[in-house]
Amino acid sequence: MNIIYTERLCLKEASEKDALALFNIWSNPEITKFMNIEPMINQNQATEMIQFFESLSKKRQGNRFSILLNKSTELIGSCGFNYLDYENDRGEIGYELDIEYWNMGYMTEALTKLIDLGFSSYNLNRIEAKVEPKNEASKHILKKIGFKEEGLLRKFEKAKGNYIDLIMFSVLKEDVI
Repeated sequence: MNIIYTERLCLKEASEKDALALFNIWSNPEITKFMNIEPMINQNQATEMIQFFESLSKKRQGNRFSILLNKSTELIGSCGFNYLDYENDRGEIGYELDIEYWNMGYMTEALTKLIDLGFSSYNLNRIEAKVEPKNEASKHILKKIGFKEEGLLRKFEKAKGNYIDLIMFSVLKEDVI
């Protein structure tokens, strides 16, 4: 996959050389609070997660992009498709950003480009995101970039040993054209 540029960011497929920077993000309990993973405790966990994303990418079933600042090439987060379902032309996105860069518009910028990629390059018709009800920041970003709230999925997923509710959001290709 080529590197994708936005005004301030560079999205590139996550690789094992990103493990330390992603470990620093994925080990922060404040960041993983609304993720379906426990905070990581060693860098090997990040390497394994990246290897999992690489295997999804090879099978064209998903992908993960490291988000870097154009000016400094500092890795500040990641985003990508948790799954790609070509039979039904849909995919689900996931994302996280280092706390230091919250509320600066970086994730909005990255996700806008990711959504464009999904519709233009992957020929998706529908892109989904599932968000915990208390994750106000994520709900705000999704609504800002055109996602519609579809409803509550009660006790939909087991995360950190508990069944949790999730809110389904989606954007359709026809919504952005």
